[in-house]
Amino acid sequence: MARNTQSRLMWLDHNHIDFPSTQTALDDPNGLLAAGGDLSPEWLLAAYRRGIFPWFSEDQPILWWSPSPRCVVIPSDFHIGRSLRKTLRRGIFSVTFDQAFEQVIEGCRLPRSSEDGTWITDEMTEAYIDMHHLGHAHSVEVWREGRLVGGLYGLSIGRIFFGESMFHRETDASKVAFVHLARQLELWGCPLIDCQVSNPHLSSLGAVEMCRRDFEHLLEDGLIQPAFPQPWKLSWTYG
Repeated sequence: MARNTQSRLMWLDHNHIDFPSTQTALDDPNGLLAAGGDLSPEWLLAAYRRGIFPWFSEDQPILWWSPSPRCVVIPSDFHIGRSLRKTLRRGIFSVTFDQAFEQVIEGCRLPRSSEDGTWITDEMTEAYIDMHHLGHAHSVEVWREGRLVGGLYGLSIGRIFFGESMFHRETDASKVAFVHLARQLELWGCPLIDCQVSNPHLSSLGAVEMCRRDFEHLLEDGLIQPAFPQPWKLSWTYG
């Protein structure tokens, strides 16, 4: 199969939402599709429905991506590892949905010890908070003795959840958040959690990779299904 090594990037008209085919995404860097547009709810919903997401730094224009392979978790195939089961049995954490979205996104945007900055810019933060207020973005919070120690956030459309970022301040806190998310979404009939790009942490949580074509087929099936129940309430418990 011929690789797409084009050097010219499509610039999007701010006044007209019209993403190019994901098949035109670059191979290097993997998945870079277009630049421009904005982060309004209309743009974000149109992008995610196509399997496209924004990812850029403070000094860059808005960049839109559709990588292949795609990192995903299939909730029905999700397995809780032995070490994480021990953490859950200890019962030291409590978990909630949508109780501290802004605190979670602030936790996620703090630079990791191995990083100089963050891709969750002020513009991105404001955009996803707006999406939360509209009922499209959701958070999972992990608490210990009343203190927020981990969590994650992302978007939901139809029966698909698009994970954006996670953080932890105590060992296993972000994993506990993900376990509760995956199990609750399984109960709600979610066929796919999009994790975008693989990394060792996601792999440890059972994430796998699939080609863009297979990802988009699952995405299409999930998008036409009824949305998750609102407001989000956690009913799954371990044990």
